[in-house]
Amino acid sequence: MASSKDRARKLAREKLDRQLARRAGRQRRRRQIQAGLGAALALVLIVGGVAWLGGAFDGDDPVDPTASEVCAWTPQNAESNPDLKDVGEPPTSGIPTAGTRPMTITTDKGAPIVVTLDLAAAPCTSASLSYLAGKQFFDNTTCHEITAEGAIHCGDPKGTGQGGPTYTVYNENTPTAPAPAPSASAAPAPQEPLYPKGTVAMIGNPPGANGSQFLIFFKDFTPKTEPQYPIVGKVTGGLDTVAKIGKIATVANSAGDKVTPKDKITVQSITVGEPSAEPAATDPSAAPSASSQS
Repeated sequence: MASSKDRARKLAREKLDRQLARRAGRQRRRRQIQAGLGAALALVLIVGGVAWLGGAFDGDDPVDPTASEVCAWTPQNAESNPDLKDVGEPPTSGIPTAGTRPMTITTDKGAPIVVTLDLAAAPCTSASLSYLAGKQFFDNTTCHEITAEGAIHCGDPKGTGQGGPTYTVYNENTPTAPAPAPSASAAPAPQEPLYPKGTVAMIGNPPGANGSQFLIFFKDFTPKTEPQYPIVGKVTGGLDTVAKIGKIATVANSAGDKVTPKDKITVQSITVGEPSAEPAATDPSAAPSASSQS
């Protein structure tokens, strides 16, 4: 029979074993918790690193839509064409591509002609005209032709049809020729003119290489061939002046074409105002002239 001391030692031993077991259990749980926390922390670090590399923590700086290049200019050789005038090139970025911009043409024939440039349809052509106007490129030049198509031809500092800056811009906003009638016997549907009275369009030499020369139509015109003149804007003031210039008699030029005005037409200056959010006018013939507004 076991003594009381043996029973006490046995009870103490069992108590110690239970304490050790509880301690070991706590240590296992602690290690499991630490392992779980470590894994979670590692996952957070990995995800955070990937997000950092992807720019998720970059500042929310506003994106400037005009910071990227919008236009491209094609250099022209002034050595091969002495009628070109070098005034540099416009910037290729920071160009407005929406709204309108006023361009005022002051001549010696009456009230100024106000043109609304269409920045949405012809942003690069509008930017080029603004740049050239800022360089006084058009000051004291002539409108050297009144064309058989019903347009005043201006913008050539040399007045030869060969002049312009030492860069060109591609066609923008060239009208599309109407579709042919479905059959020869079918009556053609009535069409709006491709170049209504008051339209301002560029004329390139060769076509598609536009510099500084432009046309102001004083009557409606629709070409019988594929249109070549990209539209940049419409006259919204001074239509009376445009009509007056269009009535000037013409004589034959060196090529025999009766397009040279008998009365010299001087462009005293061209200025371009600041961009506006106003949409482009759709009917230039309905706009009041500058003389009627004053």
